[in-house]
Parts: sequence; C-alpha cells; structure tokens
Amino acid sequence: MKKTKIIATHGPAIQWEQGLYSLYNMGVNVIRFNFSHAQYDSVRETLKIMRKNNRSGRTALSMLLDTKGPEIRTWDLSQKQNYKTWDIFRLYISKHDFKEDGTALFCDYEFLGEDAYEGQIIDIDSGLFQVKVVKIHRSYLEVEAQNDAVIWSRRHVNLPWIRLKMPGITEKDKQDVAFAVEESMDFIAQSFVRSAANIRELREYLDSLWGKDMRIIAKIENQEWIDNISEIIREADGIMVARWDLGIEVPIEKLPTYQANIVKETLAQGKFTIIATHLLESMIENPFPTRAEVSDIYNSVIQRSDAVMLSGETAAGKYPYRSVEVMSATIWEAEKNISVSHPAYSDSWLTPRDIEKKSLIKSAIYSAEELGVQALFIFTKSGKLARLASAFRPNLPIYAFTPYLSSVAYMNILYGIKPYLVENWDTDFIWNVSEAIDICKADNILKVWDKIILVNDMRKKWKEMPLIELLEIV
Repeated sequence: MKKTKIIATHGPAIQWEQGLYSLYNMGVNVIRFNFSHAQYDSVRETLKIMRKNNRSGRTALSMLLDTKGPEIRTWDLSQKQNYKTWDIFRLYISKHDFKEDGTALFCDYEFLGEDAYEGQIIDIDSGLFQVKVVKIHRSYLEVEAQNDAVIWSRRHVNLPWIRLKMPGITEKDKQDVAFAVEESMDFIAQSFVRSAANIRELREYLDSLWGKDMRIIAKIENQEWIDNISEIIREADGIMVARWDLGIEVPIEKLPTYQANIVKETLAQGKFTIIATHLLESMIENPFPTRAEVSDIYNSVIQRSDAVMLSGETAAGKYPYRSVEVMSATIWEAEKNISVSHPAYSDSWLTPRDIEKKSLIKSAIYSAEELGVQALFIFTKSGKLARLASAFRPNLPIYAFTPYLSSVAYMNILYGIKPYLVENWDTDFIWNVSEAIDICKADNILKVWDKIILVNDMRKKWKEMPLIELLEIV
C-alpha cells in the first residue's frame, strides 16, 4: 500500500470521467481546483462526475479548493516594457499620478510607500525581475533594475520581509469558499496565510455558511508565515509548503531547510503536511523528469510528508498521466527505505478523550509490529482515530472503515491510511468487522490465516469504551 498520498491539479486533460478514473488507478487521492484560474461551470461538472464515481465505489477521490488569496500585482500596460540592468524608473503607488512612459509601473499595494525602505529588493513577475528601492516619494518609488527583463501587464509583486497589511480572505475568496461549501468539497487551501488570525477569519466564515466540518490547509508562502509557524500549525488542520512563492520570499538556498523544518514541526503537532510546486515541472513539456526532480520527490517522502502535489504537470501539461506514474513509482521506491520509530506528537489540539484514543492507537501500532500482523483495522465515524494513527507514521498498512463518504474524503490525505466506505454500517461491531474483512478479501489485501489488530470505540451503556482486539482471518 502506498502510504504517501498524491494530489493532482484539475485541468483540461483530467476533467473527464475516464481521465479521473485513470488518475485514481495510478495512485491519485485528491483533486485540487486552483481558483486563481478555475471557472465555476467547469469545476461544477467535474465535481458532479467525481461524486457519482465516489458513490458507486469506482473511485475514492477527495476535492480540494485552493483560494486565490490576497495578492499584489502591477497594473495593465498597453504594451510590453523592456528593462536593462541599472535602469532607473518609477514604481507608482498613486493611480492618479501613474502614466505610461515606457518604463513606469504601478503597484496596487496601497501601503507600499509606508512599508518599503531604501535599499529593499522588490520581486516583480514572481522573481524574474528584481528592483532595488533607491528613493521613496509621495506617489512613487524610485527603483533600480537589478537584471534585464521584459514585463507585461498584471505581474505578481512580492515584498520579502514586509509584514503586509492585507486581509486573510478577500471578497473573491469568500465567493469561492461559498461555492466549495455549496458543492460539499472536502478541503480549503488558504493562500498567503500570515497568522493564526487569518485562519480563524476563514473558519468563522465557514461556520456562517454551515461549513464548519471543512478542513483548512494553511499555505506557507512568505517569511511572515515562517515567523508565526507554530501558532499557524496549531490553528490549521494541515499545512501546504507552497514552494513557488516561498522560494521568492526567502533566500532560495534556505528553501530546503525551511521545508524540512516545516514538515518536522507539523508532524510534531500531529497535523498533516503537503509538499507542493515544481516537483515535476519539466514534465509539463517533456515526457521524462530530471534527476533532480526525482530526488526532490524522494526526499519529500523520506521527510515523511503526508502528500506531494502536482500543479501545472496535470493542469496544463502535455504528459499528465505520465507525471502521475513517475511520482507514484518514486513514492513506492522511497517508501521501501522508510522505517521509523513512531514519533511523539503534541496533545495541544486534543480533548482528554482524544488523548485516551491516542494512547490506545499507539499501543495498537506497537503491538501489531511486535506480533508481525498483516494490518491494522480502524473503525471510525469522523476519521479522527485514523488521524491519530497517521501522525505516528505507522510502518504497517492501516485500513480505516467508516459509514460516511465525507470521512473517507478526509482520510484520503492522511499518511499511511487506506479508507473504505462501509455502506451497511451497523451498531453491531462484529457485523462491521465482517464487512471490513469481506472488503479486504475482495481487494486481495488479506487471505486466510492472516492476522489483524482491530481498533474501535465500543458503545456500552451510553459510554464509549476503547477496544483493541487481535483477530485471525478464517
């Protein structure tokens, strides 16, 4: 069983039923919809196909909406503008004063004049064009080009090391989140999170839409995020290391260190982690990856992230299915070389009852490995038992059974968990165990005389009683 999960980004090549089915069979667990570009009608049609296939048991794919988030851009230009190193030009912060003169640009961050400082480097067009602030005036900044560049309209602007005065969620984000709730999507990836308050802002908005059960993934994309890492991890359900913008905001040579530390910190708090961006970037145009890309995926798996993500490779690339095949094969190879002593993690987000369950799960994992059983079975309604198990990074396969498709969707993103829907779920635990064994036999996961350990919360006289049981398949 592949323990590390794969997220593929929706695009023209994978929006049809057969394409989604093929991706699922190749190892994809979650489909991401990037709402920097996505259109409601197209997404709605794809979601309809996904729900139909999930209900029929043909697939088990989760749905993730990635918000556009607050962003800073240059303004529209009538034509492309050329710059040479050391050129001096104006970067306007006043719309009223801005006029095209062949070099001038306008930046739509209204506090740029207050927050910038002389000598600061500003990244334009996702870091392809760097300029240094020479002097700050009332309506513009005088800046110096640090490299040659050709700039067109509406280019991204990054302001490293500045604490931005921007909202946690924009009006567009609110419309998109409302769409996600309406369509019963499973995860929201919140872009440009800078503090735990930003996540609370989104969670309160979800609550107002009756979407409180939707899981929030906080995206790490700037230095301010790094400074507030611990509190953000505590507030979020999961973390995405979004290496494109993060690699612009921090010195590029520090990016691998940041990634490793973020995964380690997230794991220490018992939350899930996604590594995103540029994992197989060359396969947007080429049928084979670079050696560096394969090593990048391998190292992300060795670091014990829960999931790795494909972006342009599946959204707009020429080889979306081949990209998934390469990623899946690399994950399989890396996982052959992982054997961990199960890391302890924080109880800070757990109730006293959860802490009891956590201890139960830990005992079950150690017992299963000591006894050499083939698998661990978890029976859960919410998926929390599976989350508690996943955070211990189990070496043996864990199969989680639930009566709810929403819980299957949640568990899809968790390391080492293979979730199954039990449609005939019963209050009788023995019945559920029998159903689970039949499912695994049908999938050729188990055979006669295999041993498994069962973990369940058994209800007796209005109380939940934790239960661990060793069972031999007959």
